Amino acid sequence: MKKRVAIQGVAGCFHDAAAREYFHGEDIETVPCETFRLMMERLDADASLLGIMAIENTIAGSLLQNHELIRRSHAVVVGEHRMRISHVLAALPGQQIDELTEVNSHPMALMQCEEYLQRHPNLRMVEKFDTAGSACEIAREGLRGHAAVCGEYAAELYGLEILERGIETNKRNFTRFLVLADPLSVSELRPKPESLNKSSIVFTLPHSEGALSKVLTILSFYDMNLSKIQSVPIIGREWEYRFYVDLTFASYVRYTQAITAITPLISELKILGEYLDSTLNSADK
Repeated sequence: MKKRVAIQGVAGCFHDAAAREYFHGEDIETVPCETFRLMMERLDADASLLGIMAIENTIAGSLLQNHELIRRSHAVVVGEHRMRISHVLAALPGQQIDELTEVNSHPMALMQCEEYLQRHPNLRMVEKFDTAGSACEIAREGLRGHAAVCGEYAAELYGLEILERGIETNKRNFTRFLVLADPLSVSELRPKPESLNKSSIVFTLPHSEGALSKVLTILSFYDMNLSKIQSVPIIGREWEYRFYVDLTFASYVRYTQAITAITPLISELKILGEYLDSTLNSADK
């Protein structure tokens, strides 16, 4: 059966491209959603639907609202994918850069390509809702004189001509995506537990001295590597925080022992998902 994967954005966006890279070689259908919140609502309402969601970027940092959306959802993290974000300048076929007067894209993409665009003062930067959406609009409306800053996949999907590749200022721009699924589908989408080597968890701590230090000491004792720790204030509870932690490990048994050991010390614990670390494996699946 064809996999259906919910994405935030329109066809051709970076979430779309990430889904197709992660499920490389498989026949998938992406399901566009206007916002991340709507995407998670669709996942919770349809157990057959998968999802892929950006969780952090090397330039913009963590997407805190997405951490919270996953925590509140029934969906489980079953994988991750890292993708380099590279932008192109694309326009309707047959146009030259010096013929263009306007460049459209998401404000973040325009910012990431600012040095390149400043070298072309004839291009007036106009912010749009989406990178791929900008490419789609130019193609649909036949907007001559307009260019889009978007991904290469979006330009090709909408039949635009790529005038310049790699126009982003920082070439080390990577986004990490999490792959989400209904709990009943987990066994079909990831390897057996003994092969897993990464986990995303979230917990809260009592407001007491040394509470976090004690938890981290136990995790270290069980050879857990903290690849990420992110604190988020708990609204309405002064000086209390929720901690989002990514753990990598060599032994799944030691990992389960570590979780058991820290449980008495924390107020709330949710395992968001257990999966393969894409930095330690030759494939992202």
